[in-house]
Amino acid sequence: MSVKKNETCGLGLAPATASDYRELARKRLPRHLFDYLDGAAYEELTAGENQQAFRRLHLRQRVMRDVSQLNLSSRVLGQELALPLILAPLGLAGAMACRAEVQAARAAEQAGVAFCESTVSIYSIEEVRAATRAPFWYQLYVMRDRGYTRSLLARAQAAGCPVLVLTVDLAVMGARYRDVRNGMAGGLSPGGKLSKAWDLLSHPQWLLDVAVRGKPLTFGNLTVAVPDARSLLEFKAWVDSQFDSRITWKDLAWVRENWPGKIVLKGILDLDDAREAAAAGVDGIVVSNHGGRQLDGVAASIDALPRIADAVGDRLEILMDGGVRSGLDVVKALALGAKACMLGRAWGYAVAARGEAGVAHMLSIMRNEMTVALALCGVTDVAALNREMLLSGGVSEAAGSPATTAHVGSP
Repeated sequence: MSVKKNETCGLGLAPATASDYRELARKRLPRHLFDYLDGAAYEELTAGENQQAFRRLHLRQRVMRDVSQLNLSSRVLGQELALPLILAPLGLAGAMACRAEVQAARAAEQAGVAFCESTVSIYSIEEVRAATRAPFWYQLYVMRDRGYTRSLLARAQAAGCPVLVLTVDLAVMGARYRDVRNGMAGGLSPGGKLSKAWDLLSHPQWLLDVAVRGKPLTFGNLTVAVPDARSLLEFKAWVDSQFDSRITWKDLAWVRENWPGKIVLKGILDLDDAREAAAAGVDGIVVSNHGGRQLDGVAASIDALPRIADAVGDRLEILMDGGVRSGLDVVKALALGAKACMLGRAWGYAVAARGEAGVAHMLSIMRNEMTVALALCGVTDVAALNREMLLSGGVSEAAGSPATTAHVGSP
């Protein structure tokens, strides 16, 4: 999942892409937090493939079209969005920047996109609600403690959340080797603890912003459940014990009984699972491999998207996440059947680097990239994007050869 260091950001100049914020975040964050945000499961092959798969998709450039009026807005799960984007639920975001969830929600509101609060956010549902006016979504894990799960649903309803994003690919926790190596999962030797303490002291801006101004660093949505916890590791122990590996499709009925709004399942990667979701009557799915953070060696989300869209796209709304780093990626995903894309690491890097201003700038970059992509593909509305906008490969290096210029999805 390595990303070449951006020389412009290395000079301290203005970031030009969403990926530039990764380098800024790497410099600002203590190692264990950057690794948590940036890392993935096992050898991180799927995390890298998520981005590589987008690079293999080529846009079909068209000219001499009137593209003076472009529409990037979209209606997603009943909500009008200025861009077909949702800031994905990001656990521990508030450890990346002081009140990161609040800052990101404000930037999303300003840009006219949706924000989704994570169950394991540092700052609570109520804090995000108090700081914003726009409706935001809520992400839930169905926990073993159904009483507390029900109370979380009631709090999200009270906050006016219109969409519940139910994460379904966490029956067990993926093995994230970076978190083991850097002590994020605990178990450090005395020497390891000393090295970690030195790393923290080597990041004074983060220390002042988060460790001092951002207290208390607890899971804001779970403080009632774990009232005696004094550290994130103590909260993590409770959260890990609550992941319920017994969950089946039958449990959706319980969720529906306790949630009157729209329900989206996040973590669908298999065609049969997508059909099960449609049969269960949910409102949408997120085609997702959890950013490669759960099971390594599975398909890239964008590679799984077309077949799923073909099979169930007329029965529910399809979102996707995994590897989305640019507006061009968003255009490609919409052309393959997604209604919108979720951004996870992209906004995590931006908020870690520059807070609300960073997230706002990252979203403006995405808007500009989508505008250029639509205009130079001769498309005036994101709703008109389809597979005719993509080529199955690049133009052959052999002069005059038409061998690789077939449209995606053509016979």
